[in-house]
This record gives sequence, structure tokens and C-alpha cells, in this order.
Amino acid sequence: MAASDRVPVTGSERSLVPGHTRVGDVDPQAQIDVTVYVRPRASVDWVDTECARHPVSRRLVAHEDWTERHGAADEDVRAVARFARDAGLTVTQVDSARRAVQVRGSLQAAVDAFGATMEGRYATARGMGEYRARSGALTVPAALGDVVMGVFGIDDRPQAQPQIRRHAQAAAASSFTPAQVAEAYAFPAGTTGKGQTVGILELGGGFDTGDLTTYFDGLGITPPSVTAVSVDGGQNSPGTDTNADGEVMLDIEVVGSVAPGAAIVVYFAPNTDQGFIDALSTAVHDTTHKPSVISVSWGESEDAWSAQARTQMEQILTEAAGLGVTVTVAAGDNGSTDAVSDGQQHVDFPASAPHALACGGTSLQASGATIDSETVWNDGSGATGGGISRQFAMPSYQANASLPVNVDTQTTGRGVPDVCGDADPQTGYVIRVDGAEETIGGTSAVAPLWAGLIARLDEQLGAPLGFLQPVLYPLLGSSSFHDINSGSNGSYTAGTGWDACTGLGSPDGTALAAAVAPSGTGAGAPS
Repeated sequence: MAASDRVPVTGSERSLVPGHTRVGDVDPQAQIDVTVYVRPRASVDWVDTECARHPVSRRLVAHEDWTERHGAADEDVRAVARFARDAGLTVTQVDSARRAVQVRGSLQAAVDAFGATMEGRYATARGMGEYRARSGALTVPAALGDVVMGVFGIDDRPQAQPQIRRHAQAAAASSFTPAQVAEAYAFPAGTTGKGQTVGILELGGGFDTGDLTTYFDGLGITPPSVTAVSVDGGQNSPGTDTNADGEVMLDIEVVGSVAPGAAIVVYFAPNTDQGFIDALSTAVHDTTHKPSVISVSWGESEDAWSAQARTQMEQILTEAAGLGVTVTVAAGDNGSTDAVSDGQQHVDFPASAPHALACGGTSLQASGATIDSETVWNDGSGATGGGISRQFAMPSYQANASLPVNVDTQTTGRGVPDVCGDADPQTGYVIRVDGAEETIGGTSAVAPLWAGLIARLDEQLGAPLGFLQPVLYPLLGSSSFHDINSGSNGSYTAGTGWDACTGLGSPDGTALAAAVAPSGTGAGAPS
């Protein structure tokens, strides 16, 4: 096929990572899996308008109806499958609801099929192993140019890191159990998350059921139901990566402590853009477990992602909104630079996606239900992420929040985070990991904390809150939030109202439950 008969896959360009070392050639005969995302039957541009209504009044789409309305069209799937077979690849899975076609074959066959330029095998600068790297754009036949939205799996570089910070000592003097944090934030009484399912995304590590039983028994809490789901070969593998184990156990133990009535489903996937995106789409479109809330504590600077990956992730988050699923995402642990060494300020992704509920971090001092003080988490070695996106425009729900401009570009954009909670490892969460207790913080703790709160609010409401920002932002300055007005994360400073460190603030769960109740008289009342 002539080059003129092919077109680039929009946003598929990738570059080599500075500081990563080439260690050898790729194996052209290695067998790989590639996920191709195709266009939806119909757009989901109605989501924001519908989600401006109160959650109990929204007209959302049921999982069972999603494929026929917004999944992949049969003719598009057939066209991609035909192209793949002609290229020597085997179609191994088609999921029309997810718009995903997975194919398998040799690396060389995939390279030829999608016009990839391979650069070799590289080693990361952070000890995260070796990977195969490509550069430039991918291409497809011109007839598929409007059909194929993303191609993932040829380049398998590590894409994200857990937003977790460990305290140097096993038990910090001012640490909390997750239930004590929930008490400080007045999670609504009489709710446990009963009848709800919380999904958790993990890109490594695993959970040990014995540790979970010991932990919850020690708290006097019945251990929750925890189910592992494998995505792209990812497995529950405790003991293989202690840092990732800390992330997994933190997520489960926070959710299980603050929403003890909820079921928990953990989706394990490889740490690649393909694995991350496939895990999210699998969780959002899971017709077996149907999580109403999904917690994500992994991320990376939004500029470290390809444009096609950002587009697909935000598309899937928009689909979550259409299905009534809330997705909470950690905002990062490296302050306003997000650990990028270019002297500029960056926000973490997928927290910066407009349809993700971005969760920032604070340092909390509390006694029982009384908050003594709460400031921006910034302890000199770690700090909450936050800032103004360079990649996403300011969403309509933030139009009246008086967002600042990006300090580098002086332009407007999506503001991060939306909400916050305790994240300082000095005031962190007592967690059991790999047979021992330790204190863990980071915004990784805030995403499952908010996921547990939302599960309890969903239970009380009798309907999923789903895409939450249209409900939350009208409550700016109300008693539903503790406004954090002290501290900074580097280039952004906390102040009255929304700020690029702590967003709207930390929750008062009881006040928030009243505000979103159908009989409420505040901004959360039905339209």
C-alpha cells in the first residue's frame, strides 16, 4: 500500500523520554497484543447538559443499552478486523460497548500494520524496568482514518506511578485510621455504602487476603468482599512490588474502612497506556459488577501522555458520566511542577481530565469529629498536585469559580483539583501492607477516601451521583466544604474559595449529603 493511501492516527505521536537509556533492539518476533479504539456510534455530547440536572432527575443510559446507542458500529468493527487479518494479526477480542478491538501477532506484523517506527528497548531512569519504544505517529489506511481513534500496545513504556507517600516510621504520632478521617469529615451517619460497588484501578502489586482480614478485624470491621479482575494479563501479585503493594492495600483498606458496606472490585492491568486505558474502560463498562464509583490513584504529568491517550481516557470518563459512574483520581504528590524538571508547572493526568473528580491533599489535625486545623499538604519532600491544565480548556462547571491563569502560559484551562482531603504522610493513614503496619499518605489516599464517601452518598440518595462536578461547584463556599486557605504547593497558593491546591475544599459529609438530597433547598436540588 502506498504511503499516500495511509493517514496518521490523530494524536498518536510519541517521543523518546530524556534520561532513558537504550539497552538493545526490539524482538520483531515477540508476540504482542494491541488495542484499537474505534469511534462511537453517536457522540456523548449530551452528558454535560444532562448532568447539570440533579442526579435523581438525570436521564442516563443503562449498561445494557450502551452498545446500541454509543458503542462501536458493527461495520466499523468489521472494517478494523478485516484490516487486522489482512496484516497478519489475529482478532482476539471485540467489545463493542468499550469500542475496543484487540488484536495479537508479532511485533513486526503490528509495526507494519500501523506504520510504527521502533527505536529499540530502553531502561527507565526510575528503575521501572525495560520497555520497547517507538517514535513519531502511527498510520492506518485512509478508509479507516475516521474510524480508528487510538492504537495502544506497540510502545509499552511505563505510563504512570502511584501517588503514594510513606512515612519514615511505621506509626506517625499524628496518624489516623481511615475511619477516624471519615469521622473528622463527618461522613453521613446511618450509611455504609451498602448496595454499592467501588472499583479500584491498579497497575501493579496486589493484596493479601490474610493481611486484609487482620487489618479489618483489628478495626472491628467486617472484612469487605474484594474481587480481583484481570485486564490485559494484569494479576493480583502481592510481594512482587512493595511500593505498588502499598498502593493496592491503601486503596482497599481506605474504601473498606470508610464504606464498610460496599463491595470492592480491583482491576489489575499492566503499567502502560494500553493497560491503564483498557482497565478504566473495562471498569466503566463492567456489566457484571457495575461499580457506581471508581477510584484511581495512579498518574503522570499530562504532557507525558500521547494526545490519543489523553483523548481516549477523557472519552471513557465521559462515557462513565453517561452511565452514572463517578471516577475519583489522585491529583499527584509532587506539587505544582508534578516532578517535571523543565522549570514549568504541570498538572497530573488523568486528574486533569474534565470528567475526572480530581482529589488534592491537605495536612489534617483533628480530634474525633473536631478539625483543629487543615492546611495545604506541602512538607518539603512532597506536596499536593494542582494547577491549570495546558491540555484541557476550562470546563463549564468551573466558569464561576474564579480560577487563576496558568502561571507559565498566562492562559485559562481546566483547574486541578476539584476537592481535597488528608494526604500528608505526617498525618497519614495507618495501613497494613505485606504483613506489617505503616503510615501512608499522598493523594493516593484521597481518591479512595472520596470514593468511599460517594458510595455512602449514593446509598443515601438511592441513585448514583455519577458526574459530580455540576453538583459540587454550585456549593462553592457553602458548609459542604471546609475551605482551605493556608499553604501552597509551589506556584499556587490556597485562599478563600477555589484554589489550585485544594479545590473546593475538604468535605463535610453530612452537610454535603443534605445538599445533594432531592428535598434539599441548596444548589444540589433537582431542576
